[in-house]
Amino acid sequence: MTDPSADFDVFIIGGGINGAGIARDAVGRGYSVGLCEMNDLASGTSSWSTKLIHGGLRYLEHYEFRLVREALLEREVLWRAAPHIIWPLRFVLPHSRGMRPKWLLRLGLVLYDNLGGRQQLPGTRTLNLRKDPAGTPLRDDLVTAFEYSDCWVQDARLTVLNARDAADRGAAIMVRTACVGLAREGGRWTIRLRDREAGSDRTVTARLVVNAAGPWVDGVLRGPLGRNDAHNVRLVQGSHIVVPRLFDHDRCYIFQNPDQRIIFAIPYEQDFTLIGTTDQEYTGDPGAAHISAAEIAYLCEAAGAYFKAPVRPDQVVWSYSGVRPLFDDGAGKAQEATRDYVLKADPGAGPALLNIFGGKITTYRRLAESMLSEIEARLDKRGGPWTREQPLPGGAFPMDGFEALVLALSGAYPDLPETLVRRLARNYGTMTPGILRQARVVEDLGRWFGADLYEAEVRHLIDREWARTAEDVLWRRSKLGLRLSSGQAAALDDWMRQMRQSDPAGGAAAP
Repeated sequence: MTDPSADFDVFIIGGGINGAGIARDAVGRGYSVGLCEMNDLASGTSSWSTKLIHGGLRYLEHYEFRLVREALLEREVLWRAAPHIIWPLRFVLPHSRGMRPKWLLRLGLVLYDNLGGRQQLPGTRTLNLRKDPAGTPLRDDLVTAFEYSDCWVQDARLTVLNARDAADRGAAIMVRTACVGLAREGGRWTIRLRDREAGSDRTVTARLVVNAAGPWVDGVLRGPLGRNDAHNVRLVQGSHIVVPRLFDHDRCYIFQNPDQRIIFAIPYEQDFTLIGTTDQEYTGDPGAAHISAAEIAYLCEAAGAYFKAPVRPDQVVWSYSGVRPLFDDGAGKAQEATRDYVLKADPGAGPALLNIFGGKITTYRRLAESMLSEIEARLDKRGGPWTREQPLPGGAFPMDGFEALVLALSGAYPDLPETLVRRLARNYGTMTPGILRQARVVEDLGRWFGADLYEAEVRHLIDREWARTAEDVLWRRSKLGLRLSSGQAAALDDWMRQMRQSDPAGGAAAP
């Protein structure tokens, strides 16, 4: 057993969904936990996703039945834990000649319906696109479609809420803080941390380290640990585009392409459609990934092959591109590489370093439980699994109770716009009254920054959710960047900078 006098029992490198989920689980079992993130929470892969809680229908073709089953089982667990930021979504899969045959699609959907203990989500049905409203925006020659269920998630908020719950239970969450040194000394880890805003270094110790750095996981092994030969992940770039709304209903489309890939067209932020994703090998700095003209053209062409109206590059109002760290299993093509996660211990003697390779947002909670089993095997056992039945902050209401929550909040704040109350409820759930407080009219919420963003919400994000910049607020804690002008975003950034200067402790996200 390693030194119990260390600053932390468990120290986690990486503030994405896996790191935040492990921090929450570990501190809830009684371990002392620290976590560092070199940028903002969820600023990497965890905010670059297609925003789905799903089993991964296409993974069945690669025989990843364990992964699909685990993910399907998690859909309703996560929906129940966070019904403000996770909700059901119906997917429409049109059948097109020359693509996967109908019998194969039916077989896959039968498996999908029955592998994962579905209870609340409705099952698969067949649609006649000439009669169903889902067929209206599609080409006339598309006649049959299959409709099935998965869930939607505000991915970056899922990460932040896991970190918030971990902090509320006693974990130390350190953002804008990079791990720049790792050494085994005296039976424990000595970890050198650099505050990237202040430019200062400090040292902490830990009995065990978890490397949850996502696309940078090999970089941690090569840099702070000095393992120059580390090569465990293959980086795959996925890009998405956002265009003005292409259809009026609230269902999502999943389209098959001639290259055997699939893309989604998803209702997004009321007035837009999200289209993605691409899948191509990536080399270089994961933080520098950006969508190419070729990727934009690919997504437009793939979607335009199904819709009656063309989807053009000049319609794109926003795009994002990120890198997924897939475990390098030797697959020939990026789309064939496993989406499963792999946990591996560093072979060095002394205190343990546990690495995470791969993973997907849907299975983060199960990954955390698997990691805690590894931790318990190396440290004294403190407690068993607990996260399955516990809501995330703001999620303590029935999984089908969102509209009732909005109705109650609208009744409590009758003179505030219903659209504002609804958006706040979607982001913060039962925490919304803590933002609105005694406000009667919008002027009571303080400075207006644009759209329906007011000072009261920004102060909450600074004080409770580690937000430091306008980008944190507009593109991760919300998607209001789609609605604010560049000038409004700059004014918000300037105001937040002034707040940090007047209150250096601001953004510490204290309990």
